[in-house]
Amino acid sequence: MIKINLLPGSQKKRTKGAGGAGLSLKLPGMPAFDRMLAFIILAWIIGPALGLWLYFGLQAERQETQVALDQALADSTRYARLISTQTSLRARQDTIAQKLAIIQQIDAGRYIWPHILDELSRALPPYTWLHSVDQVSGGAQPGFELEGRTGSLPALARFMDALEASPFIRAVQLVSSEQAQLAGDATKIVHNFVLTGAYETPPLEAVETVPLFEGMAADSAAAGEEASNGAGTT
Repeated sequence: MIKINLLPGSQKKRTKGAGGAGLSLKLPGMPAFDRMLAFIILAWIIGPALGLWLYFGLQAERQETQVALDQALADSTRYARLISTQTSLRARQDTIAQKLAIIQQIDAGRYIWPHILDELSRALPPYTWLHSVDQVSGGAQPGFELEGRTGSLPALARFMDALEASPFIRAVQLVSSEQAQLAGDATKIVHNFVLTGAYETPPLEAVETVPLFEGMAADSAAAGEEASNGAGTT
């Protein structure tokens, strides 16, 4: 089939256009290469800026963390001192409490022997006298042994009954009893005896007691109340 070109020169233009389109992929100044170059330039610009922003952000966070760490260390040191002080005060309080318990125990037992001697003197009948009173056992309720002399056995029996009736003495027993003559007078016969007994804690209604540190505790409470009232009014 025969084709006639009525527009002279059009074939050449298409040839040029086709040839130009084939050469566009190899020229460096085309839009695809420009986009790549622009991306690289932006990366060189934004990359360091982003790195600096991240660096300074991390530095700020590091400084905040360091400040918080320093504060925590200061609080820890302060709390450690408070705990050490509290432990020391508690140890001193326990020591004082132990000493007070010992003092109260001693104070509770300081009248034991006065009570025993007072009851022995109170129960002693006429024509009966004591030679010695010795402690034979210790503890909160000590035992004792006494040696004496009486003019008659009924007097000795009354003496033992009076001791048993005392709220401060228990377990009265006769160890020995024998007749003897008074020195210088053979006509006078006496009875030497040995008794044992033990101290007994009396019932509460028999003795009126006052705590050793009651006054001190009241004074301390009053002082504390005055201090609190003074602190509230200032």
